[in-house]
Amino acid sequence: MDTLTRIRAFIDVVDAEGFSAAARRVGKSKALLSKYVRELEDELGALLLNRTTRQFSLTEAGHTYYRTASEILKEIDNLADLVRANNSDLRGRLRVTVPRTFVDAEIGQSLIDFGKEHPELSLEIVSDDRFIDLVEEGFDVAVRITRLEDSTLIARKLDDFQVLVCVSPHFLAKTGPFAHPTDLAHVPCILDTNGRSYSNWRFIEPDGSPFTVPVSGPIEVNSPLAAARAAVSGIGVAILPDFIARPRIISGELVTLFEEFLPRDRGIYAIYPHRRYLPAKVRTFVDFLHGWFRKTR
Repeated sequence: MDTLTRIRAFIDVVDAEGFSAAARRVGKSKALLSKYVRELEDELGALLLNRTTRQFSLTEAGHTYYRTASEILKEIDNLADLVRANNSDLRGRLRVTVPRTFVDAEIGQSLIDFGKEHPELSLEIVSDDRFIDLVEEGFDVAVRITRLEDSTLIARKLDDFQVLVCVSPHFLAKTGPFAHPTDLAHVPCILDTNGRSYSNWRFIEPDGSPFTVPVSGPIEVNSPLAAARAAVSGIGVAILPDFIARPRIISGELVTLFEEFLPRDRGIYAIYPHRRYLPAKVRTFVDFLHGWFRKTR
């Protein structure tokens, strides 16, 4: 039995959080996986898992070994993908993490379209608004809406992104026109708590000087879609992602304010770990999304 098979068994068990779950996932017996892991520990001369009758936990050595061994196996698998790519052979599982807002909005169709075009891939889409460590949590690629910062990750821009200050025509008729973003401090606003500065809205003067406006209002939500519905109902002013606001602006349900004062420093990016051999499935996915946005936006 080769070491690589034992390492795969160990990683399968850790990823599945148990021998029984791993056995069901990979189609091998629990006893065989246990044998492989025990042989790996014997080979290393170190205990990797603390076992009880009901559960297990990683030892300190197990944590270290899992982290490094996972990366080594990914490099091996990625190299195989690179070779298969020459024959247009894509297969396996592609794990993607995306913000909930992206999945729920119309642009989430891009993920479905990719899945339809590549049925040979098992596409796992995890929608989560928290910051996810791609390497630590075993994701192949992330779609993020962000201001790009220095990182050990690789990013490819898929599309521009902007937030828009939106209000219903009915609400605007009651308040009258606004002269400057600072006026928002004195009217009801809808706060989306997903934003880092959800109660201090960021703006920029025409000369480039940044400033913030403290806002408050009757509703706080953690969903841009809910914030959009609240704005359409006339409850107050909201800051919304452009891809959520635009359909409602086109329909006349919302109008925009202060577009000349809004920063334009964010984008929609595909982000993936820096690896020597980029998996063909990741490259194909990123290329597809890039082309999808070029055609539809």
